[in-house]
This record gives sequence, C-alpha cells and structure tokens, in this order.
Amino acid sequence: MKILLVFDFDNTIIDDNSDTWIVQCAPEKKLPIELQDSYEKGFWTEFMGRVFKYLGDEGVREDEMKRAVTSMPFTLGMVELLNFIRKNKDKFDCIIISDSNSVFIDWVLEATSFHDVFDKVFTNPAAFNSNGHLTVESYHAHSCNRCPKNLCKNVVLVEFVDKQLQQGVNYTRIVYIGDGGNDVCPVTFLKKNDVAMPRKGYTLQKTLSRMSQNLEPMESSVIVWSSGVEIISHLQFLIKE
Repeated sequence: MKILLVFDFDNTIIDDNSDTWIVQCAPEKKLPIELQDSYEKGFWTEFMGRVFKYLGDEGVREDEMKRAVTSMPFTLGMVELLNFIRKNKDKFDCIIISDSNSVFIDWVLEATSFHDVFDKVFTNPAAFNSNGHLTVESYHAHSCNRCPKNLCKNVVLVEFVDKQLQQGVNYTRIVYIGDGGNDVCPVTFLKKNDVAMPRKGYTLQKTLSRMSQNLEPMESSVIVWSSGVEIISHLQFLIKE
C-alpha cells in the first residue's frame, strides 16, 4: 500500500515557468507585440506552438533552448524532497501532471538525474521537427469546463488511479503538490484521506483559501508549503502513521 505523490512542474518543482523562461532565447529576450497579443484564454498550448515556431524562424537551435531550460532553478528544498522520495520509493509512487511539455520536462529531469524518482509524466507531447523547430500538441481533449482546452489534470489523475487499481495497485492516499489555477480542479476532487499541498502565495493557495472562506466543501486536508523541506516533514509524518 503506497502513497501517490502528484506533482505539478512549473513553479512547483522548478521555481519559474518554463514556457515564459524560454523567451530569453528570443532576439532581445522578448516576443513581438503581435505574437504576445495572439494568446487566447484556455489556448496556451496553441500560443506556445506559435512561440516555438517564432524562435525556430529566428534561428534559435535546440542546444540553445536546452541550455536555457536546464538553467532554471529548482524551488527551495525541492532537491532535498526528490532525494527523500528516491530513498523511500518503496512507500511512494510519484507522477508529474504538467501543462509544460515533454521535451522541457525531460531535459530538466535528465540534467538533474531525477528521472528515476517519477513513475510517469503526463504533459503536452513535444518534439523537434525536420526544420529543427520545437512543436507541441495538446495532451488530450476533455469536456471539463474549468480547465484549459488541452489538459484537465483531474481527468488524468482519475484515469491513472483507475488504471493502477486494475493492475492491483491501491493507494492509501493521494498527496497533490502544486501551485497554479489548473491544479484547482484535481484538488477539489481529492477525498478525505488525501492531502492538498498548495504553494504559499500562489494561485492554488489563494483559490483554496477563498473557497474555505465561502464554505465551499472540500474533503481533503490542506497543507501550505514554501519549501520542499516542509513537504518532507509532512511525508515523514504520513509514513509513520
């Protein structure tokens, strides 16, 4: 009987947003106004597709993008947390559900040798095409009206847990570690044994705090964190239970 740890990537594992970080590769480290203005709410992946095409057209190469992405800092205490999980893999399964893309996450996990900590990564598939441009696709289509068009993290989480159950893996609880608006949906579906761990000062924490003020029901417990070291303390408490 294991605990399932679910991580977001941007502003959770790494202390920035990989999609906005990559803009430093653009000429003068900024995007043209008309490209910036082309973003439509809920269609971030399509927007990033245009950003990657622009970078490719401007001659930005794969190795340059890789150097930028792998220079992103980890969030405080996150390296310690991932090492703690690695030492206790008999007690935890660990997945990432992220609205970043598979290339960026692979680069970071490979550069930091943390691939083995994660059992699965769910994110928008990306690849370099024959022109050397990075292309990105939506992870899936879904009918949830709370989430961006390309990814409902709750759908992903429920499907993963169901699939694991079919293979005889039943989790004692889920611990969800995230920060953003698109983490709200999966967190509100957590059950009473589960733990929502929003990062202090970020959208997820502000939203959950507003929900509790409005007395909107939430079954799971909520524990706010600023450093991965605080998450370690809570996980140590859970595995002793």
